[in-house]
Amino acid sequence: MSLSGKTAVVTGSNSGIGLGIAWEMARAGANVILNSFTDRDEDHALAREIADQTGVEARYIRADMSRGDDCRALIEQAGSCDILVNNAGIQHVAPIDQFPVEKWDAIIAINLTSAFHTTAAALPKMRAAGWGRVVNIASAHGLTASPYKSAYIAAKHGIVGMTKTVALETAEEPITANAICPGYVLTPLVEAQIPDTMKEYDMSRDDVVRNVMLARQPSKEFATVEQLGGTAVFLCSDAAAQITGTTISVDGGWTAL
Repeated sequence: MSLSGKTAVVTGSNSGIGLGIAWEMARAGANVILNSFTDRDEDHALAREIADQTGVEARYIRADMSRGDDCRALIEQAGSCDILVNNAGIQHVAPIDQFPVEKWDAIIAINLTSAFHTTAAALPKMRAAGWGRVVNIASAHGLTASPYKSAYIAAKHGIVGMTKTVALETAEEPITANAICPGYVLTPLVEAQIPDTMKEYDMSRDDVVRNVMLARQPSKEFATVEQLGGTAVFLCSDAAAQITGTTISVDGGWTAL
């Protein structure tokens, strides 16, 4: 599944799922654009590491995904954008009647509206190139719901709906749009939560992972960032040229329940 000669822009990609996807895109031969809202030496060092280890071109571009003009500027600064991976996201947990308005606004802006802006800016470039792939990172919560996550679930359901719309608008072009719906993924952020959860529940690590963190994931195993990256690479391959407007769940059976 070679992506040689393509350029992939991955939002929210200086850690976690986004970084894992960027690595797999680079291993498949794509040049990659990393992104987040910070502009640190270590952000740019990540891009240099990817370039050094895979031989592709890699750059880091700062852009705040809560700002529409930043989202569109990211695509313009990237130059080429054959592959767009909308991954940036944040979370907040609270009952809806206590949900802070500023948290709602931020989650909707970063998790949903940013993808509108980046996609709108990227599609003309894909059309000019005669090829394109939009891969939106939704969630199992784009297909189902849980309490206390109203903004996140609204945004992820919105991402799934927007994915279908983009797919229909590009259906007769060599452009596809699909959403990946992960369950719980073992990222550095999740790993860091495990010790505190062990203390809270007075459980072993294995019991916390199996019975608390993965209570809704039937496989009782985390998905990995490499698996999500591999799924994204597949969706960009020729084998997936007729897969568009759909969701692919990488959730250990969560949404089969």
